[in-house]
Amino acid sequence: MSDSGASAGKFNLFYVFLGTLFLPITMPLLIINLLKHLKEKRSRNTLPGKVVVITGASSGLGEALAHSFYRAGAKVVLCARRESELERVKKDLMVKHSTNPTYPPVVVPLDLSDLNSLKAAIQKVLDIFGHIDILINNGGISVRADIVSTAMDVDIKVMLVNYFGSVAMTKAVLPSMLKRQSGRIVFVSSVQGKFALPYRSAYSASKHATQAFSDSLRAEVANNGIKVTCISPGYINTSLSLNALTASGEAYGQMDETTAGGTSPETMANDIITSILRDEKDVVLAQMQAKFAYFIRFLCPSLYFKIMERRALKLIQGGKDKKE
Repeated sequence: MSDSGASAGKFNLFYVFLGTLFLPITMPLLIINLLKHLKEKRSRNTLPGKVVVITGASSGLGEALAHSFYRAGAKVVLCARRESELERVKKDLMVKHSTNPTYPPVVVPLDLSDLNSLKAAIQKVLDIFGHIDILINNGGISVRADIVSTAMDVDIKVMLVNYFGSVAMTKAVLPSMLKRQSGRIVFVSSVQGKFALPYRSAYSASKHATQAFSDSLRAEVANNGIKVTCISPGYINTSLSLNALTASGEAYGQMDETTAGGTSPETMANDIITSILRDEKDVVLAQMQAKFAYFIRFLCPSLYFKIMERRALKLIQGGKDKKE
């Protein structure tokens, strides 16, 4: 046998060895993924006619989710503060998907920070459709500021919108879902609900709280036919950073490089629907770097803390005002 033939034989044997070594791990994973795919395929046929309420539907990920659900034949309810933008999204849905067997979208303006008004907003939907199948808690705001400079009003507003707004929407929907013994509640959290970044304290705290609430809720309603899904996306190419709050509560008004380079809203929306159809409980939909940070936070906390300290110092030294 020639040297090249011997080398090729060794090379093939090496991969046979690796395949044998990891087969007990890879085979169960392949089977699990196949079963999830089959479940997703079956569940997709159930979307037509489902009543889906989406907060933050006037732009970004919420708008993309509206298109994905509407295209699948769902009865979409668009919720956000800006009624004119909701009407624009409604018009776009009906024009772009005019050949689909869909239902006219319903516009329900609401302000997630006005907690006492949210129950009435949900009642409007119930008066129209009689029930709600899926609630997507997507609306939220971000922040770009250090802790010492951030006014308490900003901390309160971020927590009010991101956490208490979702809680109030959920509590408004739950009684009807419990009565029917059916429904799904989805929280669009963030990887920053898994691990915190410097200069994102208010945002990370609100997403940590959302994660905890969804975990508690999932356990409480598990025997009532209600499903709970918590989605933790990484960076998405939306206007989140443009609309983020500064330390004084003003609009940040700049597009972060990380946000601009994030996943498209359309791709993320499709991934979220896939997670819902697969009945996934808690899923991270983020870039590899974010997933790495997530695992490091729990596997080696001391290393994570050091990385975050260096990140904060680098932002200060780089003169980026701690905002990217």
